[in-house]
Amino acid sequence: MKISRLAYAAYGIALVVIVLDQLTKAWVLGAIDAAHISQIPDGYRIADVLPPVFNLTYVLNTGVSFGLFGGGAGRWILSAFSLLVAIALAFWATRSNRKLMIAAIGLVMGGALGNVFDRIRFGGVVDFLDFSGTGLFPWIFNIADAGITVGVVLLILDSFLSERSAKVGVANEKS
Repeated sequence: MKISRLAYAAYGIALVVIVLDQLTKAWVLGAIDAAHISQIPDGYRIADVLPPVFNLTYVLNTGVSFGLFGGGAGRWILSAFSLLVAIALAFWATRSNRKLMIAAIGLVMGGALGNVFDRIRFGGVVDFLDFSGTGLFPWIFNIADAGITVGVVLLILDSFLSERSAKVGVANEKS
């Protein structure tokens, strides 16, 4: 199987997301300076960055998005599912020829893998970006979550744009 330059671009984007995600989490955990991650209480305020709009607040999310389905065997089930998603996305990248879709695939793939590493190492995902002071977004998240979210938005956008260009192409063929 030949891997295209665009697929390598998706893998590169995924790698950047993973590295940024893991570096920021290491920085946050180092700032807390706890002997063991289980000693840090959820909701621990690390720093007031731009109060009340933005703060760094530690949370260990043992579930999926927003803490759903957390605890017990969920850690391994979610890790396995995320790995399967990343593998499927890696394969999809070899078939894609649209740059927006490649960027989206890379962001989602990197985010999924970044969170898998946390689940395996810590039993949950380390979240710390806290915009709850805005009153609009009460969840605490991380770089991997942001990559997944932006990637999904780009996938939806790519879907609309490719559908629109296909309809324009059909209209042009009729004239």
